[in-house]
Amino acid sequence: MDIKKLQEFMELVGRLKHMKRTGWVLMDVPDPETIAGHMYRMAILSFLVDSKENLDKVKIMQMTLIHDLAECIVGDITPHCGIPPDEKHKREDKAMEEICKLLGDKGPMILEMFREYEKQESPEAKYVKDLDRLDLIMQAYEYEKRDNVPGKLEEFFVESTAKIGNPFIKELASEITATRQALCCNSTSLK
Repeated sequence: MDIKKLQEFMELVGRLKHMKRTGWVLMDVPDPETIAGHMYRMAILSFLVDSKENLDKVKIMQMTLIHDLAECIVGDITPHCGIPPDEKHKREDKAMEEICKLLGDKGPMILEMFREYEKQESPEAKYVKDLDRLDLIMQAYEYEKRDNVPGKLEEFFVESTAKIGNPFIKELASEITATRQALCCNSTSLK
């Protein structure tokens, strides 16, 4: 492996530690999470995969750690950025090709896994997408609670919760939503 290219790769990945997630920035959330923080919690959640689900835990963890890697080059593009989904996917795929060229013989495997996630081609890719949605609603709940703004981030719950397919992740999402609802109701009754 080319050490200079590996150093360049490390610098690109390092960007994610400082890049704020666009959705939270657009919602004026103070001190929002970084892309790397989001990917880290998703990776930790991959430990919760039940062995009865017959899913590849290692692949899920790897996928959580690369699913937003292209954002170190293209940024965190959300539906509110005005970029059509097909253009977003093209930009991200091109960025991943650039990134993977830096990784020698490891690059093709990472690129293949990224594309598998993007196309939702496997049960693992679908599980990671559900983890992505779960992390989003958990983060929205945490911001509403931390900043005492119950209900402010409703759109993140509406857009994500119903799309979760995995029964275990759906159950977790329901619990977060119920806890949030109780917090919203208690905040409203106190005013």
